[in-house]
Amino acid sequence: MLHFARWKSFAIIGSVLLAMVLALPNILPPAWNQQLARFSVTSGLRPMTLGLDLQGGSNVLLEVDRNDLRDKLSQQLVGDIRAALREAKIGYSGINRSGNGVTVRVSNPADVERARVELKKLEQPVESSLFGSGRDFNTFDLAQQDQQFTLAFSEGGLDSKIGLAISQAIKIVESRINGIGVAEAVVQQQGKDRIVVQLPGVQDPDRVKGVIGRTAKLTFQLVCESQPTAQGQVPPPDCKSLPTKDSKLPPQMWVQTSSRATVDGADLTDAKGAFDQNNQPVVSFRFNSKGAERFGRLTRENVDKPFAIVLDDLIVSAPRINEPILGGQGQISGNFTVQETTDLAIVLRSGALPAKLTIVEERTVGPSLGSDSIRAGFNAAVIGLVLVMVFMVVAYGLFGLFANVALLINLIMLVAIMSVVGFTLTLPGIAGIVLTMGIAVDSNVIIFERMREEWRNGRTAISSIETGFRSAFATIFDSNFTAFIAAVVLFGVGSGPVRGFAVTHAIGIMTTVYTAYTVTRFIVAYWARHTRPKEVPL
Repeated sequence: MLHFARWKSFAIIGSVLLAMVLALPNILPPAWNQQLARFSVTSGLRPMTLGLDLQGGSNVLLEVDRNDLRDKLSQQLVGDIRAALREAKIGYSGINRSGNGVTVRVSNPADVERARVELKKLEQPVESSLFGSGRDFNTFDLAQQDQQFTLAFSEGGLDSKIGLAISQAIKIVESRINGIGVAEAVVQQQGKDRIVVQLPGVQDPDRVKGVIGRTAKLTFQLVCESQPTAQGQVPPPDCKSLPTKDSKLPPQMWVQTSSRATVDGADLTDAKGAFDQNNQPVVSFRFNSKGAERFGRLTRENVDKPFAIVLDDLIVSAPRINEPILGGQGQISGNFTVQETTDLAIVLRSGALPAKLTIVEERTVGPSLGSDSIRAGFNAAVIGLVLVMVFMVVAYGLFGLFANVALLINLIMLVAIMSVVGFTLTLPGIAGIVLTMGIAVDSNVIIFERMREEWRNGRTAISSIETGFRSAFATIFDSNFTAFIAAVVLFGVGSGPVRGFAVTHAIGIMTTVYTAYTVTRFIVAYWARHTRPKEVPL
């Protein structure tokens, strides 16, 4: 147990030196770290990122607007009903959106049964998951009264759609925040219909909120031939009135709503800020093959006619189609600033949110509070470390000193791993580090007590030391493995700070097992090989 092959010795020493190098950026001045990041060889060296509670920033709680989602789903359902009945050649009338669904009346009584079969297909069955309610249900429930049918949201239908909307919104919000350049932002679900966004170190929270909260529905729609001449006029059929952003345009314009006169911005593949020939900020965009074909057909069939670029039901510009745009590329202009074009491009690239997100809570943590937290956490860690080290020296003498060296190496390895994987350090994370120090010396206490017991039973010093390490390994492994399981469970069921604590605790357990059984044993073996002790100094 006390013999180490040469390659094992080099591996242990090398792992300790590597950990020291990887942990070094955490104690270097920020200017030095910036210099290190410039070189490819040292670009991977970086300090741990401080969380919201340590460096300050914003905490935003977003909520999915149920009414907005219900309205969008009802609007889609109207289109699905029309398409289903037209394809089946069933006459209908009076499609109306009610508070909880859509109603439609079949014109011919002979078509009622066929209509019921076709509309039944639109109920959208939802399979219950392993941890769900244990029963299958439909998003919509079909009800019939004579020739009138109603597709209404089921009990769990809207909740199911909200769950899908939350999952999609989280990905979109993460994409938008990454586009802005916010480092180590946290985006996660809270409850059934809310999203928590933590933005450490954000200097302009209003800009971030403006980007992540936009629905960003982009359409290209032909302008109606007739336009309002007075305020409050009702638009003609297949047209709707929208406000304008550009001061050069009338305050209201009528745009066509038919699918043949509209191209959806969902077919965009790229968008970025740029400048036009007049050096004015614009957004350059590119369609996929499907969008390029539709956009090309729309512009080819409507040369010399104006079309409106509509963003979130606001006309940002209304240029005239001078020639067909067949390449699938174009520009969006509208008296933007450079920052507005950058933010708009980020929003368009990430896609439209499935529903409107409203800010229900916002908290700002100042950097002064964060520095106080860092100071308090650092003081707690130092005090705990000193007390543990003093106890080990008093209780176990020279071997206690060996354990303290291994403890310091354990903390260095813990910090190194957290730095390499990009872990965000929070106050619960600091608590996990302090707890790791206690667990680390626990393993050494088990080993030393077993050595002391063997020495008292009459074994030689070398035999007592070897037996202590060999016999204690199973106990050390079992105790740390059960603690590791607890950390995994905490990470699985917890969120936010609880997960931060669980990650730190889990990493600390792994470094503890390595340093307690390998590094401490290596130090003791080196000491025993050179001193040939006649007794165990415990």
